Amino acid sequence: MEYEPLIVAFLCNWCSYAGADLAGMSRIEYPTNIRVIRVMCSSRVDPAYVLYALKSGADGVLVSGCHPGDCHYVNGNYRAQRRIFLLKEMLKQLGIEQERVRIDWVSASEGERFARIIKEFVAELKALGPNPLKGNGRGE
Repeated sequence: MEYEPLIVAFLCNWCSYAGADLAGMSRIEYPTNIRVIRVMCSSRVDPAYVLYALKSGADGVLVSGCHPGDCHYVNGNYRAQRRIFLLKEMLKQLGIEQERVRIDWVSASEGERFARIIKEFVAELKALGPNPLKGNGRGE
């Protein structure tokens, strides 16, 4: 059986979640490897949540919000971008591939873009292989 990565996706309520919804309503096909967590803003994603998802067995974590300059909370996505940059540096120090964490921007009208991002991320994670923190598959 082929390895299928599990992705935890933190999607901003105003743009990315609506973009994912549009992809679904438009019947745009994309892998079903994601588990969505809806947040009000990408800046509300604490790096500890990302680490917890990885520790619990997710193969990758996607944080997605409004395009820079379009944040409903003015500069929340800039804060999220800085946090994810620093988190990736920390992951590198811990010996975990930075590519397991991705931040991207999707507006409410970009259902096709959302689907493309998921397809790309699944392909990247398949190339990386299973999360080394996964252990026996239960995050232990």
